[in-house]
Amino acid sequence: MDTAYYVVITIIGFFALLRLLTWINGKLKKGKTVPPFAGEIGRRIQSGERLLLYFYTPSCGACKAMTPVIDEMREKSKNVYKINLARENERKIGQAFGVMGTPATVIVDNARIDNFILGARSRKFLNALSV
Repeated sequence: MDTAYYVVITIIGFFALLRLLTWINGKLKKGKTVPPFAGEIGRRIQSGERLLLYFYTPSCGACKAMTPVIDEMREKSKNVYKINLARENERKIGQAFGVMGTPATVIVDNARIDNFILGARSRKFLNALSV
């Protein structure tokens, strides 16, 4: 019985540590300059515009909940982009930003990462990002 208890505690601790490291990694990206890359998004970033970049995969459960909210935001603003990491050409954009999990939302302003948010967020939170 004691062994099972220690195994469960170790597994819970591992996942808590992983979550903490992911949060720290997102905070460390804030303020970094975005590396240049080709395409419309790259041109708009280099021009200094404020953009919301939403990284997702079609198979992600949390992404399925967030994607309709992002779609509504895209209808209202030309500064919101959806980037499907399941596509090879769009995966390179995710690599440039260091996205390692989905859903990830990145706010870019003046070619710098203003905010890096990993995980699902509510409609109220996303609408407050003001892009």
